[in-house]
Amino acid sequence: MTNIIKNPVNPYYSEIYNTLNPITTGPVTLRHYHRKNRQGTCNSLTYLSSSTRISNRSQSHSSPPLRSRFSALCFSSNPVADMDGGAGPCLFPLHRCKTLHLVRHAQGIHNVEGDKNYKAYLSPEYFDAHLTPLGWQQVDNLRKHVHASGLSKRVDLVITSPLTRTIQTAVGVFGGEGYTDRMDVLPLMVANAGNSSRAAISSLNCPPIIAVELCREHLGVHPCDKRRNVGEYQFLFPAIDFSLIESDEDILWKAAIRETTEEVAARGLKFMNWLWTRPEKEIAIVTHSGFLFHTLSSFGNDCHPLVKKEICKHFANCELRSMVIVDRSMTGSDSSTTNYPGKIPAGLDRPSDVVDENKLEKEGPDS
Repeated sequence: MTNIIKNPVNPYYSEIYNTLNPITTGPVTLRHYHRKNRQGTCNSLTYLSSSTRISNRSQSHSSPPLRSRFSALCFSSNPVADMDGGAGPCLFPLHRCKTLHLVRHAQGIHNVEGDKNYKAYLSPEYFDAHLTPLGWQQVDNLRKHVHASGLSKRVDLVITSPLTRTIQTAVGVFGGEGYTDRMDVLPLMVANAGNSSRAAISSLNCPPIIAVELCREHLGVHPCDKRRNVGEYQFLFPAIDFSLIESDEDILWKAAIRETTEEVAARGLKFMNWLWTRPEKEIAIVTHSGFLFHTLSSFGNDCHPLVKKEICKHFANCELRSMVIVDRSMTGSDSSTTNYPGKIPAGLDRPSDVVDENKLEKEGPDS
C-alpha cells in the first residue's frame, strides 16, 4: 500500500511554489491568508460574478496586503446592510478588470470508477485519465453553449491544465471545426488522441490554447493526476503551446507525497497572480474540481452567504462559471481602450459644483 505523508505543509510542494512562478513575490499559504483576514486585512482578491454585489469591509491601513497582485474593493452606500451580510453596488475601471470563464474538465474514466470506490484513484490503470464517451458528449454540449452564447468569439485565450482530460476538454469546447490533412496549419488534436475515437480538431478560427502547470489538480499519490512527458502531448496536440512547461518529465508529482489543501489553495493564488501578468482581458481556464474548489474557497468571506456559495461550490463535470477579477493594486499596466479624455478641442469647462466649493472656501459657511 502506498504510504501517504500527511504533514501539514509538505516542504517539497512548498519549494515548488517558490520555483514555478518567478513573477510573484513569494508563496502565500491559505493559513497565512486566513490569519491576515482575522487581523483585519482586506481580501486582496475578490471574485465578482455578473449578478453579484460584494462589499469589502475589512480594509486595514496598518497591516500589509496579502501578496496577491489584484483585488476588489467595494464601496457600499449602506453600512448597516454591510454588517448584516448585504452589500451595495461596486464600481471599478473597466481596464482594471479581467473576465475568467472557469471550466472543469468533462467526465474522465477515473471519475466513473472513483465514484464507485475511492481507492480506484490510487490505481495506475487511470494514469493521466482521458475522457469517457459520456465526457465527450458533455464537451459537445458545452461547445454548443459557448457558440450559442457568443462566448467563443469573445475569449482571447484558453489556458488548460497539462493533463489529457483537460486538454481534450479545452480543444473540444474552444477549438476550431473539423481538420483535414490538406490544411497548412497544425491540428489542435490528432485523430483518436487519448483513445477518444474522435476526428482531428482544427486550430483555425479559435483562440490560442496554452498549457500551464500551476492550474493542475492535486499533486501526488493519485496516478490519474500525473501527466505524461510534454513530448507525448505535443504529438497528440500539435497546435497547443507547451512552452511554459519547463520540464519534459513530470517532476512535480510524487508517488508518496500528496499536496495538502492549503498548498493547493496557495498554488491557486499564485496562478491568479500570474493571470494578471497576461495582456488578455477575457480568458477561459480548463482545470480540475479540487483545484477550483480549494482555490475559490479562499474567497467570498465578505459576501452574502449565497454569493459565497455561488463562488466556491464544487463544479460539475464540464460546468462553466464566469467571474471577474479586479486589479486594485495598480499592478496591471494596460491602459483603457474605451476611455476618452474629452476637451477636444479645448475650452472652458469648470463645473458649477467646483465653483460653489471654491466660493464656499473663500467666503466661509456663515457669510
